[in-house]
Amino acid sequence: MSTPGVDRPIRVLLADDQHLVRTGFRVILEVEEDIEVVGEAADGERAVSMTRAVRPDVVLMDVQMPGVDGLEATRRITGTDDPDGPAVLILTTFDRDDYLFAALRAGASGFLLKNGTPEALVEAIRVLARGDGLLAPEITRRVIATFARPGAAADPRTGEAALDELTPRERDVLARLARGASNAEIAADLHLGEATVKTHVSRVLAKLGLRDRVQAVVFAYEHGVVRPGG
Repeated sequence: MSTPGVDRPIRVLLADDQHLVRTGFRVILEVEEDIEVVGEAADGERAVSMTRAVRPDVVLMDVQMPGVDGLEATRRITGTDDPDGPAVLILTTFDRDDYLFAALRAGASGFLLKNGTPEALVEAIRVLARGDGLLAPEITRRVIATFARPGAAADPRTGEAALDELTPRERDVLARLARGASNAEIAADLHLGEATVKTHVSRVLAKLGLRDRVQAVVFAYEHGVVRPGG
């Protein structure tokens, strides 16, 4: 199976109701040799149908669009059993916690604000195409702050059955993922090889039914695997 960005360009679909915004994204991305824009959609319904038709690796998704919004479109795109389905990167001008957490729970693999740099956008696409999740640093801090508030986390029992499937080592890996550690940092901390850590991460995601590291962070805080500052 070919690897996007290595064996072939990363295929990107743009979903935004503003034509000028889509044009701006296209101009930024098309100068990159390892990225190819394969389509544009002006609403969520079209984004879902085009995703099925052109099978992008990454969908850049706006939140507020007419008809089906970006959050519902994300749920439809990520709610399939397709292991090769695209990653969704939410891009919005609205710096609001309700959008952030709704996007993550809808299955988005990353969340960036539109006031970021072109370089940050390009790097985010490459990160998601590799199968990793991405949150801007300020957003990661807000995720942790939200779950630090009394009563903010979900009842840990709701994830108990899934967590019981993890080995002690896999649970250690999940806890370190939730604190933002890279594979190299986890390997050093647990005295393991990076390849072994990568295997553990893959197994954790599979057993918990998660798409990527971003969802693992949210799951771990929601279900009490780690506590902010713990």
